[in-house]
Amino acid sequence: MASFIGGLPTDLIALFQSLEKDTDKMLSEMVSAGAEVVKTNCESKMPRELKKAIDSQVKLSKVYKTPSDDGINQQVMISGYFINRNKEVTPAPLVANMFEYGSSSRKYPKKPFFRACFNKSQIENAMLKVQDKYIKES
Repeated sequence: MASFIGGLPTDLIALFQSLEKDTDKMLSEMVSAGAEVVKTNCESKMPRELKKAIDSQVKLSKVYKTPSDDGINQQVMISGYFINRNKEVTPAPLVANMFEYGSSSRKYPKKPFFRACFNKSQIENAMLKVQDKYIKES
C-alpha cells in the first residue's frame, strides 16, 4: 500500500494563521477601497445640473456585516436636499433618481450616471492593492 506524507512550509502556515486573525479587517479595508473608487467616480460623473441643483454630497456608510450571509458591505449614497426656485425642499436622492431614470412625464429624459460609476476593473484593482498589504507574495 502506498502512503504519502506532506507538509506545508512554516512560512505558509504562519501566513494562514495571521490571515485568520485579520480576515474581517482585511475585507473591511478592501470593501472601503472599492467604495471609495465608486464615490470618486460618482462625484466626477454626476451631471452638472445635478451638482448645481442639490446641496448634497456623495457619502459612504459605515462598513457593516450582513446578518443573513456574513457579507461585508458598504453603501455609496447621495444625501442632502434639493431646493427649487419656489423654495420647496425635496430629498436629493429623489432628484438623483430622476436624473438616473428620468421622469414619467417625459419632461426630464434619463441621464444615467450612477450605474456608470461602478467600473469593475478599477474597483478590483483598488481592492487588490489592499489585499497585497496583507498577503505578501514571495
